[in-house]
Amino acid sequence: MRSFMGRDILSLKDFERHEFFRVFEIAERLEPIARNRKNSDMLEEKTLVTAFYQPSTRTRLAHEAAMHRLGGHVTGFSDAKMTRAGDWYQESIKDTVKMLEFYGDVIVMRHFQQGAPHEAAKWSSVPIINGGDGWGEHPTQILTDLYTVLREKGRIDGLRWLAVGDMRMRTMHSLGYALSQFDCPITFVAPPEMSLLPEYKAELNQLNVHFSEAEHVEQAIADADIILVEPVVQPDYTKSRDERSGKEVGMTPANYKITRELLATKAKSDAILLHSLPRMDEIPADVDITRWSRYWQEAFNGVVMRMALLALVLGAME
Repeated sequence: MRSFMGRDILSLKDFERHEFFRVFEIAERLEPIARNRKNSDMLEEKTLVTAFYQPSTRTRLAHEAAMHRLGGHVTGFSDAKMTRAGDWYQESIKDTVKMLEFYGDVIVMRHFQQGAPHEAAKWSSVPIINGGDGWGEHPTQILTDLYTVLREKGRIDGLRWLAVGDMRMRTMHSLGYALSQFDCPITFVAPPEMSLLPEYKAELNQLNVHFSEAEHVEQAIADADIILVEPVVQPDYTKSRDERSGKEVGMTPANYKITRELLATKAKSDAILLHSLPRMDEIPADVDITRWSRYWQEAFNGVVMRMALLALVLGAME
């Protein structure tokens, strides 16, 4: 097995099957630290640098919380406009990263430009973790989702997935790449203007992913073991920030909404519902307390997964 020490985490296309399970194994070993709200000294001599060119709640804070749980230190920025990277100079990724590598031992980057973390990795002497790049990928989120499924179901292979939302989303791309390593048929449900792009379909076919498409969640939910939802009311992920205008935001059409009634009448009783958050109205709040919802557990697992990745790339676990 390739060592994770010093390795960039940029794309799940780079992961082999056994490497997924190695990450999950380390996550399970570290999970009690977070569950008991303790801190260790595993990374006490290491510093995480956060370089977030786009807004983030969970991804940035989960990485920071993970580093604190492992006894490490955190520095960085959560708004590029408050740095020379995002003001009048528009400093290049190369120049920014060549500075950041002196400030810490690993960099997690979120950027509105697809491929920006890959560009950073070309110039950085420390590992780069992709915290989401435009419409590209979001590998740490899907590792979190897979770990949640494994912990809840005891397996990944043989489970049928239903993915609902905007298929241009970086999470959906990483999901497809990840499922190429597992025996998991997946059905995608999206508005026509947000459906799978032809080039992505070609990639999934090349990776031997067993996938299909449906127009309405009711057509596929009965067979699903895992239901993963993303909004169809979306900001523009190619912008550094996309705030609402004064106009009313559209509501999620019924075709792409997971309601309590739909789950009760159509879904398997032991299916689990995932959402990386934030949400609009695609999952109403009354679903939160049903037996299907797992997005709060997913949020906890997001810290655990980042603990595992930081421990691995910084060489504290091998």
